[in-house]
Amino acid sequence: MIKSQLKERVDACFARGVREGLWSAEAAGRYVLEVPRHEGQGDFSTNLALVVAGLEKRKPRDIAAQLAAMFSPEDELVVRVEIAGPGFVNFFLRDRVWSSVIPPVCAQGDRFGLENVGAGMKVMVEFVSANPTGPLSIGHGRNAILGDAIARLLEAVGYDVTREYYFNDAGRQMRVLGESTRARYLELLGLESNFPEDGYQGEYIYDIARSLIEEAGDGFRDADVVFFKDRAQAAIFDNINTTLRNIDVRFDTYFNEHTLYEKGLVDQVVADLREKDLVYEKDGATWFRSTQFGQDQDRVIIKSSGEPTYRLPDIAYHREKFRRGFEWMIDIFGSDHIATVPDVLAGIRALGCDDAKVKVILHQFVTLLKDGRQVKMSTRKATFITVDELLEDVGPDVLRFFYLMRKSDSQLEFDLDLARKQSQENPVYYVQYAHARLCSIERQARENGVVTPPAEAASLELLKEPEECVLLKTVAEYPSMIFGAAVDLAPHRVIFYLMNLAGLFHSYYNKHKVITDDARLTGARLCFCRALKTVLGNGLRVLGLRAPETM
Repeated sequence: MIKSQLKERVDACFARGVREGLWSAEAAGRYVLEVPRHEGQGDFSTNLALVVAGLEKRKPRDIAAQLAAMFSPEDELVVRVEIAGPGFVNFFLRDRVWSSVIPPVCAQGDRFGLENVGAGMKVMVEFVSANPTGPLSIGHGRNAILGDAIARLLEAVGYDVTREYYFNDAGRQMRVLGESTRARYLELLGLESNFPEDGYQGEYIYDIARSLIEEAGDGFRDADVVFFKDRAQAAIFDNINTTLRNIDVRFDTYFNEHTLYEKGLVDQVVADLREKDLVYEKDGATWFRSTQFGQDQDRVIIKSSGEPTYRLPDIAYHREKFRRGFEWMIDIFGSDHIATVPDVLAGIRALGCDDAKVKVILHQFVTLLKDGRQVKMSTRKATFITVDELLEDVGPDVLRFFYLMRKSDSQLEFDLDLARKQSQENPVYYVQYAHARLCSIERQARENGVVTPPAEAASLELLKEPEECVLLKTVAEYPSMIFGAAVDLAPHRVIFYLMNLAGLFHSYYNKHKVITDDARLTGARLCFCRALKTVLGNGLRVLGLRAPETM
């Protein structure tokens, strides 16, 4: 939009400078055009002169002066060009330029801000992947909402996204689940039971045991641990799926860990590494020479007991992602995976895969605040708040919005008292109320017989109040904001943008009337409000949030 128009002008000036011998073409594609961080530095700024000067050992301000001189005082887009600091070139745009954003917003509607930069590239987003050993905790909830928001953003800019849940149905934790369920089953029957020392203590284990008694009485008393593991796993995973549906998170595919063993894919990894002389035996265990791939020490991949460590199936699973044709693989894990990620990446690199195609997002933990105090939780003892409980308390929009309010690498404090408030103190309601308010303005206009003109025919040049100019500039930033949030896998930027846009609109609404005695001004402001409503609605929906028309 407006930024791209200015970028075309800057690129044209750069090409002109090359033709005229002012500088070489070496800087092509290396400079940027950005919105300055501080007021008074223009609407956009470029570091072109600094880049050229660095490459050609010249004074950047001299180059900046040459670039600035290429812009005519009569330019329809740029009213003023200034050189700042060591050689930044700042551009000040004409006020009337900003209102030009309204017609395309109104014309494109729900499609405004969507792009095709992904060009159908196959991307897998793996997220949640919680072991089916209990209900989803609030930590799992952050993973689910973060992964879903990233997938939605990538789809919005043209990527072909597959959402996958890695179903860990093997290993020690699952055996402990079976032992815990069997012990509770026998306990409820009044029979001798031996509950494992590190067993799962939640009431949900009793619920599973009761359902087995209802089904067959004591008919399963002689069943082995595998039977109880399978039945508990099925019940828990059904509960997980229900929770995910309730928060509008869906998956395209599920990948079961046990298939890696059934198909011999884990053994194949070991064989392939052995053929490359990248594994060896020591102290009865099998070691991977990970130090050859930047690690501080070699890693055990098969314990002396013969049981694989977590690294081995994860390496096999990621190689399968490459074999399935994905060009970009995004893993969303809790920060407790921080030590395992380098090992897995080293493993797939050792197998000849390009680990640069794997992007791992490690999100920090979630703490729940109630009455200003942190709620203590323990997953093993099941003294934790589940996503279901939180969802029932605050609703899906609040849950989703609060989970996305912080960068993934920042710890998230979920303020339950604030989340429960149904007022503008709650940031979710603050943003949604802005959308509802804009819908109300349109309804009021219709009820008064005031027709919103086509944006192309409206007197948009009348939108020159300072608050209007700031809002229009913010609207113009929406496409580039969505693009950046998508490719940088940063959905929190959309939340920040929406909160800022809503705040600017509420301030504008409190100061200026939309429906006035001036028909031309009213028409322009109604188009203006329609554009604001469109952008707010699009921003909410791209993250899976509702855009209510009334509140």
